[in-house]
Amino acid sequence: MRLKSSSLLALFALLLTAQLHAAHRVLMFGNNKLAIVEIDGKVSWQLPWRGVHDIHVLDNGNILLQERMRRLVEIDRKTKKVVWSYDSTNSNGNKGKRVEIHAFQPLKNGLIMIAESGPARIIEVDRDGNIHHQIKLKVDNPNPHRDTRLARKLASGNYLVCHEGDGALREYDGKTGKVTWEYKVPLFGKPRRGGHGPEAFGNQLFGAVRLKNGNTLIATGNGHSVLEVTPKKEIVWKIEQRDLPMITLAWVTTLEVLPNGNYVIGNCHAGKDNPLLVELNPKTKKVVWTFDRFDVFGNAASNSQLLGVDGDVLR
Repeated sequence: MRLKSSSLLALFALLLTAQLHAAHRVLMFGNNKLAIVEIDGKVSWQLPWRGVHDIHVLDNGNILLQERMRRLVEIDRKTKKVVWSYDSTNSNGNKGKRVEIHAFQPLKNGLIMIAESGPARIIEVDRDGNIHHQIKLKVDNPNPHRDTRLARKLASGNYLVCHEGDGALREYDGKTGKVTWEYKVPLFGKPRRGGHGPEAFGNQLFGAVRLKNGNTLIATGNGHSVLEVTPKKEIVWKIEQRDLPMITLAWVTTLEVLPNGNYVIGNCHAGKDNPLLVELNPKTKKVVWTFDRFDVFGNAASNSQLLGVDGDVLR
């Protein structure tokens, strides 16, 4: 039996997908649920949930995440019960204000860093909700929903903050709050287009990590790209919307740098024909794994974390 070239191409794509599958366990939020997908593709754990832009699995296995962008909670993975919470809308001077949480980070000293959109500040709180440190954020276009996306405290003690509404990544001095570095995500001469899918376009960045070489890797949100930028703001590496074979990037969200140097990129609002996560070798720009579970997480899978990776993951 002779197969047509189109059938051979489809078969090759199927085999390629099968080969790329089964590389990582994944914790992901999407379709109003938080779920863990095992290497064999089975959903081993899930919980109905709403409103997540950031996720952290703690050393004890519990999950730290937002609830409806207002409250930060820790969930016991075994019992699925909330064992700790911090309500930003009613704590530390925020009562009566519109506050949204889009980023947070458990710190090595036991405190939790929280980026509060609306008040436009970063706070570090203990488990009793007491503020131990805070800085104000620079926001040119104030909006409680768009002031910030992901933010991280760096090894230097500085904070790296994605300002979606400003289209800017800013690094703040960890003690004084002074802006020490700023990068405005370029539009590359293209007009802005509304929406969330592949047809949209802008510079509403979502995530960023500081690489070991001192450069910064940026997920440009509706810019459909990932950029590596030097301290002098030169772009030395990038992946654009249609650079990867058979993959279209839409709202590029999360970044994970694996111990082997590979990048795992979150691809939100990309439709059922595109993967939710893409792992690639940055040197060759070759895709080595994809996570395509539209059936479980739908089209708005905003954040995830790989589980069981040997070694330290930068995210």
